[in-house]
Amino acid sequence: MASWNSIPLEIIYEVMGWAAFVSWSVSFYPQVVLNFRRKSVVGLNFDFVVLNLTKHSSYLIYNATLYFSSAVQKQYFEKYGEKQMIPVAANDVAFSIHAVLLTAITLYQILIYERGNQKVSKISIGIVAAVWLGAAVCVFLALPSHSWLWLISIFNSIQVFMTCIKYIPQAVMNFLRKSTDGFSIGNILLDFSGGVANYAQMAMQSIDQDSWVNFYGNIGKTLLSLISIFFDLLFIGQHFVLYRGKKALISPKIIDKESTEPLVKSSDDSVSENV
Repeated sequence: MASWNSIPLEIIYEVMGWAAFVSWSVSFYPQVVLNFRRKSVVGLNFDFVVLNLTKHSSYLIYNATLYFSSAVQKQYFEKYGEKQMIPVAANDVAFSIHAVLLTAITLYQILIYERGNQKVSKISIGIVAAVWLGAAVCVFLALPSHSWLWLISIFNSIQVFMTCIKYIPQAVMNFLRKSTDGFSIGNILLDFSGGVANYAQMAMQSIDQDSWVNFYGNIGKTLLSLISIFFDLLFIGQHFVLYRGKKALISPKIIDKESTEPLVKSSDDSVSENV
């Protein structure tokens, strides 16, 4: 296993890693606090939360396995070379654990707080079910040959895929409502800071090793930063430029019957309810 050539770069690497961990971890709290204060989740897209839970769960499986499993690390070195460093740090594992817990708490808030006529779309439920079914099939395919590196790369691909699509329902919902009311911008600002710090951390390691294997050897982490930054900028534009200071066009005050409707949409729900 490779060692660091530059102590300053190693220090910067650790600082950037934990800066990303703190930013990303704290980013979950503004939405949780906002929901708690309002006793409402109106304005937060439920598909975003459901897809996010699958994303972070798969990312936790990838990070924890690559970081703790010597068998997986051996396969990684065989593929990328003994001189390469494992592209997962302790802060990555810590972040993933924290992310799963906080996303689960947000999902619980959706169950207990006022939600108006918002529901989880059948499309999102179908995507999540298909993803985990596919993952289960891959587990059985990997067992005979002990292809553990290939298997966790599947979970890494899952988290990249979920990252690509999870923001879309919230962005569309903001567009249709012409408002970001109910969706915490603090979450986005911290997420943006974490993405930049995460990308800087990977760059420090690549510069020190004079190799960019760190980026394509952990393509999931690379794409995670870029995709997150793109959507964060989109949400920042919606909040501060397009819909600055605007409340939702539709009042969140919904009659009790609507606020207790099932979370899953029926097939004849209107288009406006499907985002």
